[in-house]
Amino acid sequence: MPELPEVEHVKRGLTPKIAGLTIVETVFSQTVINAHESGRKAVIKGEGLDYFRSSVMNAEIETVDRRSKYLLFRLKKDDRTEWILSHLGMTGAWFVVNDVEEIGELRFRNHVHVIFTLSNEQLLVYSDIRRFGEMRHLKDQSDHPPLLAIGPEPFDADAESRFLEALEWTRFSQKPIKESIMHHSVIAGCGNIYATEALFRARVNPKRKTERLSLQKKKELFGHIVDVLKEGIEAGGSSISDYRNVNGEAGGMQERLQMYAKSACPLCGYEVKKAVIGGRTSHYCPKCQR
Repeated sequence: MPELPEVEHVKRGLTPKIAGLTIVETVFSQTVINAHESGRKAVIKGEGLDYFRSSVMNAEIETVDRRSKYLLFRLKKDDRTEWILSHLGMTGAWFVVNDVEEIGELRFRNHVHVIFTLSNEQLLVYSDIRRFGEMRHLKDQSDHPPLLAIGPEPFDADAESRFLEALEWTRFSQKPIKESIMHHSVIAGCGNIYATEALFRARVNPKRKTERLSLQKKKELFGHIVDVLKEGIEAGGSSISDYRNVNGEAGGMQERLQMYAKSACPLCGYEVKKAVIGGRTSHYCPKCQR
């Protein structure tokens, strides 16, 4: 699943290509149409396809923002500010092209589900191989309550203090530290890959109870989370499987990962262990991470 660095890279790629343009037409794939007709709201969530299409028609895309792992297309329509919310799920990807055939990989071309025609005649295309992603029209961000529950962005001035405070909450203090730091109310956008790397850099066992970390170790861990997320952004994100940026390019962070999906510890050579924590497979070195 794309995490903060990947979504940030998509945002940076989209903004200069589509900011200031107007949506003049919206087309859905037959797969999405069939799903909605059968009562399953694939890809487009909320009020339905007709509502979504009419809501974004003739709306200007002012810019593209990011909140945690969400993309937020800020729209201006009839002097109102509204939003398209996009979550990429496991395999979602955005492209800006003149024709769908310009999308380089066949698997993405074969799974195009939403096409916005823009006022410059280019196409803003959403492809999703497994259709776990979602898109919603919001009149206000408060219309989607999960957005309101997200903690500070890792790079915000108050992020560390909120991080330390949240780890003291009863709901997190008894959980494994890996599960705690992946929760978006503790810190925004830190998913499985980057949590694994930050814990390895901090030499903390992912199964360790949150309450068993000292204040100093929690501060150290926060610093590593910020560093590894920044590094992920600089490297263009991690393309473990299906992530592609708006130009169809893979990221390079996977080449820098030290622990995620590794078989041996790069420090001591000991066999990497696996554990399921918070529903996600975690990799760790039992010698180096305590």
